[in-house]
Amino acid sequence: MEKQRCIIVGASHAAGELCISLRKEGWTGVITVVGEENYLPYNRPPLSKTFLAGEKNIDDLLIRHAEAYTKADVQMKLGCRVEKIDRESKKVTLNTNETLAYDKLILTTGARPRIMDMPGAELENVFYLRSIQDADHIRPYIQKESRAVIIGGGYIGLETAAMLVSTGMHVTLLERDPRILNRVAAPEISQFFSRIHTEEGVELFTDVDISELKADGNGTKVNEVVCSDGKSFAADLLIIGIGVITNSELAEEAGLEINNGIVVNAFAETSDPDILAAGDCSYHFNKHYQRWLRLESIQNAVEQAKVAARTVCGNPQEYDQIPWFWSDQYDLKLQIAGLSGGYDNLIVRGDLSAGRKMAVFYFKEDNLIAVDAVNSPQEFMFGKRALAQSSRLDIDKLTDSSVPMKELMLQD
Repeated sequence: MEKQRCIIVGASHAAGELCISLRKEGWTGVITVVGEENYLPYNRPPLSKTFLAGEKNIDDLLIRHAEAYTKADVQMKLGCRVEKIDRESKKVTLNTNETLAYDKLILTTGARPRIMDMPGAELENVFYLRSIQDADHIRPYIQKESRAVIIGGGYIGLETAAMLVSTGMHVTLLERDPRILNRVAAPEISQFFSRIHTEEGVELFTDVDISELKADGNGTKVNEVVCSDGKSFAADLLIIGIGVITNSELAEEAGLEINNGIVVNAFAETSDPDILAAGDCSYHFNKHYQRWLRLESIQNAVEQAKVAARTVCGNPQEYDQIPWFWSDQYDLKLQIAGLSGGYDNLIVRGDLSAGRKMAVFYFKEDNLIAVDAVNSPQEFMFGKRALAQSSRLDIDKLTDSSVPMKELMLQD
């Protein structure tokens, strides 16, 4: 009897988890991972930090080394991409014109940087940071006393700013919104990180629109970023971090349901039950928050991959997770549990205006919905557990940092 064939499209973090999880769940058939990059699945968070700084190499980034995939009998087809999915014949076509048949297809295609549509954005010292190749291309421009301009005040922009200023570069960060982290965090968190970055030497400008990227005399590099209010900033290096776009075109062309990503059910199945999706590219319903989400996080990639593996192997289990994230900037570790959108009250535990430790607890109708903790692992772990258990907290005592977290749980 011919073996069943499972093809994983995209050698992402989710793919690295999926192929091993498939074996653990009992898949005895063929597993093939197709990835555009020439690298095995790797961790992306260090790209803007230790890898960019040259403190880690590619081997340090790998989720697993080659031996693990060999032991699990996983076929890696790297440096190529799937260009077409034929759902009727259950085959995929690669850019090499090779066709591969599948019984189950799992899309872990992730996301790519949103490109800045402006003349000059294509010049040689303008970069996005999403891959090993991106970091390798940026590294030669990291020179003490050189000038770096970062467009975008989200986590990738802030992490990159922290790394670059620590090398002795002059760093300017420009954000279009009224504050950094405007779309992902409360004003209090923005205030805290604005203070920290300013203290570390980063020049922050918010409420600015970029009007022009001026090229040097040779027309090969950007040497000045001009804003619509007349401000201009000299640049030897320009890094753009203005969000991402899901890699869902392949799924859309195949006729799968798309809505802010590839739509999946609680078992990671798309609108075609023989095609699943996991990770940054997927759009799923979160039972805890009772809304549809697309999450860009390692935790989501890993947990959803495990769900997809169970589904494929006939051991279905619903995906039901409290989202959590982290960001490393300087000596700060920001840990986030839950989603704060829609909060109607928040409690700050710590001092926003001084120090490098604090936590913010978000509530909706007196129910905890999220916690952001900076250098506060106890608050993070407690908040994460309280969210998972739907526990009620003593809001009146929460602001008092001298009260141990374990004493804040209310008994029903």
